[in-house]
This record gives sequence, structure tokens and C-alpha cells, in this order.
Amino acid sequence: MPENEPDGALPAGTRPPLSAVDVVAFFCELFAFGTLAFWGFAAFPLPWNIVVGIGAPVLAILVWALFVSPRAVLAVHPFVRAVVELLVYLAATLAWWGMGLAWVGIVFAVIAITVGVLAGRRRFD
Repeated sequence: MPENEPDGALPAGTRPPLSAVDVVAFFCELFAFGTLAFWGFAAFPLPWNIVVGIGAPVLAILVWALFVSPRAVLAVHPFVRAVVELLVYLAATLAWWGMGLAWVGIVFAVIAITVGVLAGRRRFD
């Protein structure tokens, strides 16, 4: 390791290898965004279904990109990042609940929170 790199630092242009938790977390994100789109298109009459079906996932993706993404625009404390992540997952869970499929929302919430806790613990290490 070169002398100017701190212990545990990766060489420039590299990133740590992906783990199973990272992959499941990514699929939870995609599922949450897809859920919000599905909810918007399914739960509202025309023309609001188009507005909400496109607007809800776009808003969630914008918030995710600002605070939660690995390359987030705004660097925030990990606690704030976790709260924003949980709010997006909560919105997806409530969307399933609102469509009358509470069991899908509960299963998603349990998986997403478990993966979020595992991934969040690694950020503090």
C-alpha cells in the first residue's frame, strides 16, 4: 500500500466489492419505486393516475438521489440518511396497504428494514 493512503483506504478509482446485502438493498429500492408507480396508476382515476403514477416514483427517486444514494448530492449524517430511506420504504408499504394488499406491504417492510439495518450497520463501521 502506498504511504500516502490511510489504513483501510481503497486505491483511487476502486470501490469495495458488492455483497449480498448490497444487491438485496438495491432490489428493495427498485421494488419501492415500482410500488409507488403501480399504486399511482392503480389507485386513482384518470387523469390523476397518470400524475400520481409518474410523480410519486419520481419524487421518491429525487429524495433518494439527494440523501440516500451512494453518490448523494447532499452529504448528511447516517441517521438522517436512514430516516429518509425508511420514509421511502414506509411510503411503499402504505401504498400496498392502501390497495388492500397489506400482507405484501408487511413482507416488504420486514425485508426492507432488515436489509436497511444490515447495510446501515456497515456504514458505521
